[in-house]
Amino acid sequence: MTATVRLDEASLLAEARQRTGLADFGDGSFREPLTKLVDAIEHEARLTTAGRAGQRARIIGLLAARLQRQDWLARHPEIEDERVDVRLVVVGFPRTGTTLLHRILAQDPRSSWLAWWECRHPAPAPGWQVEEARDRPDPRIARAEAEAAAMIAANPALAAVHPFDALAPDEDVMLLEHAFQSSPPAGLMNVPGYLRWHLAQDGRPTYADHARWLRFLQWQKRMRGEPVGAFVLKAPHHMVHLDELLARYPGATIVQTHRDPLETLPSLASMALELRRLTSDSVHPSECAEYALTTARCRLERTERVRQEMAGRRFVDVWFGDIVTGALAVIERIYAGIGLDLPEGVRDAMARYVAENGRDKRPAHGYTLAEFGLDEAAVRREFAAYREAYVLPHQRGD
Repeated sequence: MTATVRLDEASLLAEARQRTGLADFGDGSFREPLTKLVDAIEHEARLTTAGRAGQRARIIGLLAARLQRQDWLARHPEIEDERVDVRLVVVGFPRTGTTLLHRILAQDPRSSWLAWWECRHPAPAPGWQVEEARDRPDPRIARAEAEAAAMIAANPALAAVHPFDALAPDEDVMLLEHAFQSSPPAGLMNVPGYLRWHLAQDGRPTYADHARWLRFLQWQKRMRGEPVGAFVLKAPHHMVHLDELLARYPGATIVQTHRDPLETLPSLASMALELRRLTSDSVHPSECAEYALTTARCRLERTERVRQEMAGRRFVDVWFGDIVTGALAVIERIYAGIGLDLPEGVRDAMARYVAENGRDKRPAHGYTLAEFGLDEAAVRREFAAYREAYVLPHQRGD
């Protein structure tokens, strides 16, 4: 393929500086991950010209946001004084009900959460005035709504895979993208070299960056006049570095969702397939399956290690089927586990959300092991320990 859109690191950095008129990126730990990602895109991803243009725009946007954040920190050093409290972090392999559970938990007005538009565009647009933040609609919202709509328009099959909503609570993994250390690029593109590299890295710089973004976003909420409570976060990616996450947010309880890998692996592969079709005309189901397997192996191994080191403390386990059929009972158990009451008004708000946003409100998402070249017997063998601990007891009714 002839490259018609430049993706070299120098031009990306230069355009971000030119676009913002700023030069200070802050901590330089993002540079090596950026280099690895760009190299993988060039040599592995097989993007269309439009796909390359989209990735160039996305990377420049991430770099511009870093520059803008540094500028805000210089002009408002009080941002770094924000004290962020994280109450709950929902994790679990993708396709295990994490989105639905997270959005139900977010109905509690005592909690804070991050909307898709905040995670996607965490730095205010040029011209945003702190003094007028309470009176003006934030232009980032309209921009994010247009992006979400464009994704569905480009591939309507995505509507069955994930409920894209710019105003709804969503994954803070998008904050980690600014450090160029996260799983989304590998879901969106075939970049196995970058995926293997980043899964092997130390998570400390990445989660230091995450904490800085969270302080910045909390400060913005205050400027908009929004009440700020303990955060409820969610991202399957956090399973890779739960130790670093808990070191940054020591008061957090981890809510881990579970579902049979025989179902989650082809479901995630299917999601990757539909996302990759947005940027490539050469998408192979087997590569999507390898992405699902690689991330599953790492996430489950790392999470189990942390659980063993902490002797099971600070974890609440939730079965996928229970979220679908009895979500409020799940919430009651989570709240009981952290010693938080569930007032009737909050429970009613959660019940309304479940009634209006259940899985049956979206198109069905169909997938099989075979269409991605996944062998059922091999999956059973490889994930036998996980299935014995978290899956088979539910299937047996233990």
